[in-house]
Amino acid sequence: MGAQPARRAVARVSDTVGVAARVLGGRYALEEPIGYGGMSTVYRARDEALGRPVAVKLFHPAKADLPRQESELAVLASLDHHSLVHLFDAGTDTDRRGRESRYLVMALVNGPTIQQRLAQGPLGARHVGEIGYAMAEALDYIHAHNVIHRDVKPSNILLVDYGHDTQRAHAKLTDFGIALSEDIERMTAQGLTTGTAAYLSPEQAMGDEVGPATDVYALGLVLLECFTRSVEFPGQVIASAMARLTRDPVIPEDLPGHWRRLLTAMTARNPAERPVRSELVGALRQIVVSDSARHREPTEPLFIKDGVLQPAPPAPDILEAIPDQALQRATALAARLFSAPIAVVSVVDNDRLWLKSYYGHEVEDIARQVDVSSSIVPLDDVIVIEDGRTDPRAKDSPLVTGPLGIRFYVGVPLKHSDGRTIGTLSVLGIVPGTASEDDIANLEDIAALVVAQLELRREGIRITEA
Repeated sequence: MGAQPARRAVARVSDTVGVAARVLGGRYALEEPIGYGGMSTVYRARDEALGRPVAVKLFHPAKADLPRQESELAVLASLDHHSLVHLFDAGTDTDRRGRESRYLVMALVNGPTIQQRLAQGPLGARHVGEIGYAMAEALDYIHAHNVIHRDVKPSNILLVDYGHDTQRAHAKLTDFGIALSEDIERMTAQGLTTGTAAYLSPEQAMGDEVGPATDVYALGLVLLECFTRSVEFPGQVIASAMARLTRDPVIPEDLPGHWRRLLTAMTARNPAERPVRSELVGALRQIVVSDSARHREPTEPLFIKDGVLQPAPPAPDILEAIPDQALQRATALAARLFSAPIAVVSVVDNDRLWLKSYYGHEVEDIARQVDVSSSIVPLDDVIVIEDGRTDPRAKDSPLVTGPLGIRFYVGVPLKHSDGRTIGTLSVLGIVPGTASEDDIANLEDIAALVVAQLELRREGIRITEA
């Protein structure tokens, strides 16, 4: 028995000998293998037609599961999102023995899986939040397209290394081999559990119908593992699957309160109690902004190169370059526009949050004791909340329930000249209010002036340094 794993390892390596010399479809030249699975091997390859590196997933001919391969192809072909690994092409190839294999050509992601990264060292809380936010956006997207991944785990989440010492964690979800789409039949017999045992949801473990909440549960376990660096439900399939039916995951007491609450909700045994789609995206977005404000630099580096922890590079001085006096006048003007006591310019850059606030005399003493940053998040569109007590987007916010007693809110995005949203101009009132189209247009004009001041100041600094 002890020698069997070694024989299997030798067999797997020998199966790849000679494969790297193949050119699939007369176009994709296979290089070294970069990932193994029970049904396939993933190779680094070169697209000779376009001269670019790609990843090729070549299914094993001896273990052909054509329905499952067709399902993965159908799912991947229907999806296009920045937090998913993109499918470029697909085809079939015949080897020297006459065996036919299907292959998928995907974008090559330079960077480790979460599993590989955690084996090298701990991740900072801010990076965990960024990974969670990217995955929440990915799940929101695929669930909106009636796709359930069903196998969210650390080895299926890739960290993107763009090669320029980025401080931000960009993550992509991959491997839709057992995903369920509304248009795809089950590939397993009724009651047969699919997915990796350590990350199964309780409903998967029981063989029940699964839905989007299953992916949320698995992501909760992944994010928990990012903090603890240990698998919450280890062991053989049956023991691991049954464990989550009798207990909830142990959330470390030393985690911040917002993380404990979110992870507890994501891993609730009742699927109906887990956050869904926009709720999860909003919660993780707020955590990213909040943690970025608390920790100006990451506590741990994102990538580890040559076995050495690489220190994070210093952040550029964009935030320090914001013209203080101009923003003081802009926020005061925005507050007067709505007869409100508070206006805030918030700018997020390189994972830091910068605020410039205007407070009217009636709220100044209270406002300066409140962490406004925890509830101000970047917006991609205009948001108007006429009464925070009744609006579901705001009724639980500490700005509404706390000593400030905010009732009215209107926010417009700050748009960089290249189209990026870099922050928000917000107005907050302590009595319910409304915003007409003219009011919003005026606020957007003020936001444009804020961005113009920022860009002008940055250009002045660049010229001075040059």
